[in-house]
Amino acid sequence: MLDLNSVEAGPKRATSLRSRRSPLALPEEQLRILDGVDLAGGDFDRALEGAGLPVLRPAGVEVFQINVGRLCNMTCRHCHVDAGPDRVRENMDRATIDACLAALDRTDAHTVDITGGAPELNPHFRYLIDACVARGRHVIDRCNLTVLLLPSQRDLPAFLAERGVEVVCSLPHYRQRNTDAQRGDGTYDKSLRALRLLNEAGYGWGDPRRVLTLMANPAGAFLAGSQAAMEAEWKREMARLHGVTFDRLFCLNNMPIARFLEWLLESGNLQGYMERLTAAFNPGAVAGLMCRNTLSVSWDGRLFDCDFNQMLELEADVERPHVRDFDPGALAARRVVTARHCFGCTAGNGSSCGGSTT
Repeated sequence: MLDLNSVEAGPKRATSLRSRRSPLALPEEQLRILDGVDLAGGDFDRALEGAGLPVLRPAGVEVFQINVGRLCNMTCRHCHVDAGPDRVRENMDRATIDACLAALDRTDAHTVDITGGAPELNPHFRYLIDACVARGRHVIDRCNLTVLLLPSQRDLPAFLAERGVEVVCSLPHYRQRNTDAQRGDGTYDKSLRALRLLNEAGYGWGDPRRVLTLMANPAGAFLAGSQAAMEAEWKREMARLHGVTFDRLFCLNNMPIARFLEWLLESGNLQGYMERLTAAFNPGAVAGLMCRNTLSVSWDGRLFDCDFNQMLELEADVERPHVRDFDPGALAARRVVTARHCFGCTAGNGSSCGGSTT
C-alpha cells in the first residue's frame, strides 16, 4: 500500500495543524483569534442589519454536501479543512454513508457534493457515487487532481465519466509559481498530468455529462477577482500553454480559518485581511450564499450550514444536528449560524463552493 506521506503520493507544502499539535487545530482557538481582531463594525449579523437584511435563514436544500473525511495525499498551505495523510481517523464509515443516503431521500436536493480531504481515498467513495447516481442526482467530486495519479485511482477518470460525475478541481493558478507556493513543489506539473487524463476521459470539451470545473483561490491575502474575466483568461492560457481544456472556472476567497489563518498570523496579514473582507462586504452576495441552499454533513454525520462552519464545529441550529436524526421541518426553520469568518463569503463578488455569488 502506498504511503500517503511519501513524495510519490503527492507534493506536501505544509503539515497539518493536528500533527503539529498547534493550538490552531482547535476550532475554538480559531474563533477566539478572529473575535479578537479589532474591526469597526466587525460583527457579521450587525453588517446584515446595517444593510437592511434579515438574519440568515435557509431557502431550501438544493445541494446535499457530504464531507467523507479529512484524509488527503496532500497538505496545502491554504487548506481550511486541515486535511493531510495523518487524518486517518476522520473517515466516514459505511453506516454513516447509508444514513446520508436515507436523509438525501427526504430532500429535494438535485446535487450531491462529495468533498474531503481527498474524498476519493474514502473506501466507500465509489459506492456513494453509484448510490447517488442511481437516485438521479447530479454528483460533484471535489478533486485535488494529484490523487488521480495514485496507482489505486488509475481508472477513476473513466469511472467518473461513465457516471456523469462533475469534477471540480483545485488549481490556485494557471501558472506554476502560484500553484506550487500554496500546494507544494511539483504540484503544478502533476495537476497538468491529471487534467490531461480527465481530458482524455472526455472531460472539459463541453459535454454536459462530463463537466470539468477548475476552482481558483488567491495566493495571498487578496480577494478573488472577476470570475467571468478570469475564466476567459484561464481558458485561453491553459489551452495556449498546455493544450488543456476545461468547462468553467470557480473563484473562491480564502477563508481565514485553519492553515490559511496560520499563514495570516505568521505573515502579519491577519488584521489587514480581515479589514479587507469587512470593507468589501457586499449585500448583493448574501442571497447566493451556499449556507442558504446547501446542507453540509461531516465525516461523523453531524449537520452544518456550510463546509466552513463544519471546520469550526459550528453545528446547525437544531435540537439534534445529526444525519441519523434528520428532520426536514426543523432544518427548514433554523437560523443559519454565523461568525466573523462569514465575511469571507460576502466580500467582493461573493464566494462559495459554487464560485462567485454575484
